[in-house]
Amino acid sequence: MPGNTTSAAEITHISQHGLWLLLGDEELHLPFQKFPWFKQATVDQIVTVEHPTPDHLYWPLLDVDLSVDSIRRPDDFPLMSRA
Repeated sequence: MPGNTTSAAEITHISQHGLWLLLGDEELHLPFQKFPWFKQATVDQIVTVEHPTPDHLYWPLLDVDLSVDSIRRPDDFPLMSRA
């Protein structure tokens, strides 16, 4: 993909309540209540995350695309999943 390389995204922790994602020096929490796509996912599916642009995250094994802003401010982005 052309363009500048962004920092790698890394899953630092998974619990029964959600997961934690490290982007550069910022750690973000994705609670399963607000991000249900991940609740039944395997560890491999969750940790396989791509960060192709500064505001875009993609989990290819789950076919989930998220804006970083939707993680920072989930209440500003209505849930669109039927999961």
